[in-house]
Amino acid sequence: MIFWLLESQRRWSIFATLLLLLSAGWTWLARVPDAANGARIPSPRVDFPAPDFTLQTLNADTIRLSDTRGQVVVLNVWATWCGPCRAEMPAIQQLHTTQAQQGLVILAVNSTVQDDAAAVQGFVQELGLSFPILLDRDGTVTHTYRVQALPTTFVIDRQGVIRKIFYGGPLNEATLRATLDPLLQEAP
Repeated sequence: MIFWLLESQRRWSIFATLLLLLSAGWTWLARVPDAANGARIPSPRVDFPAPDFTLQTLNADTIRLSDTRGQVVVLNVWATWCGPCRAEMPAIQQLHTTQAQQGLVILAVNSTVQDDAAAVQGFVQELGLSFPILLDRDGTVTHTYRVQALPTTFVIDRQGVIRKIFYGGPLNEATLRATLDPLLQEAP
């Protein structure tokens, strides 16, 4: 078949034009959607800006991710029934205690759509957590961040860019410090 196409210059031109049109069509169909046009936003990835959100805390305060710009953020998505979530919380609390003065912010987003606010309160008191506990009551953040497993932890730099994603857990303090220390040393 190819030889038949190559025998005539006209057939070759038609073949090349069709190939070009198919390539252009494939490129258009495979493009990344433009969020400004109402298309779906691709899942958060390393080296891309973290999607902004606003959630209420367990204490009924409101926190917006973009308000933390200029600080390094550990965004941890978790639930009270999740064993690895429970296991890594002491390490996250230790980082909050020792690194907050260097510009570290911990935002613990409870997947409240899969959990209960009363259980969250008991969990926080039992473990003595002192960082903000955000309640994702309708699953918006869990959905926006495409969380597939709990816990999932996003490390966001001072410019609001995701620098590392940890799927699953439990994370330990050394693993988090290895990622956080260079970011905390960057100028605000």
